[in-house]
Amino acid sequence: MLTHFAAALGVLGLLTVVPGPDMAVVTRRALVAGPGDALRTVGGITTGLLLWGALSVAGLAAVLAASPTAYLVVKLLGAAYLVFLGAQALWENRRGVSHTTRTGSGSPAVGSPWRTGLVSNALNPKIAVFYSGLLPTLAPPQLPAAWAMTLLVLLHATLTLTWLGGYALLLSRAGRVLERPGTRRILGRTTGVVLIGLGLVVATTAG
Repeated sequence: MLTHFAAALGVLGLLTVVPGPDMAVVTRRALVAGPGDALRTVGGITTGLLLWGALSVAGLAAVLAASPTAYLVVKLLGAAYLVFLGAQALWENRRGVSHTTRTGSGSPAVGSPWRTGLVSNALNPKIAVFYSGLLPTLAPPQLPAAWAMTLLVLLHATLTLTWLGGYALLLSRAGRVLERPGTRRILGRTTGVVLIGLGLVVATTAG
C-alpha cells in the first residue's frame, strides 16, 4: 500500500507543480489585489478540487467524462472564463490599477478571490477526466475504492494548497519588486496574455 501511495504522491506532485491556469489565476490576484487575495484564491481552487473529488467518488465525474456534449459545454465555459479573466487583467493593467487602491479581499473591481479560484477549477473538465480516469489507477487495491479515492483527492488538494500557497507567499516576499510600475505593467500584461492563451488552448484542445 505504501508503494501505491508513493507512486500517487509522485504523479500528483508532478501534476501540481506544472504551470497552468491555476498558477496564472493566483498570479493575477497577487498582482491586482495582493498576497491576501492570492491566498484566498488558492483556497477557492482547493475547494474546486474537493468538489470534483466528491463528484468522482459519487460517480458523477465519470458520467461527465463519458459524455462528449457535457464535456464540451463545461470545457467551453471554462475556456471562456479564462479568456474573461485574461481580458480583465489586460484592461485593469491598461487603466493602471494597483493593489494599493484596493480596500481588501473581494473588491468590486476584481470580484471575490475565493469565488474566482472555485469557478476556474469547477469549470475545468480535465479534472473530471483525471479523477475518473487516472486517479483510480493510483488507488491502493487493499482499500475500498471510495476510501482510496477520498484519500487521493485529499492528498491532491493538500499538495495544491501547499504549492500554490507557497507560490503566493513567494510573490508577497517579492513585494518591493512587484510594486515597481514597470514591473507590474509587464507582469500584468504577461498574465493577461497567458490566461487568454490558456483559454484558447482549452477551447481548441481535443477532449
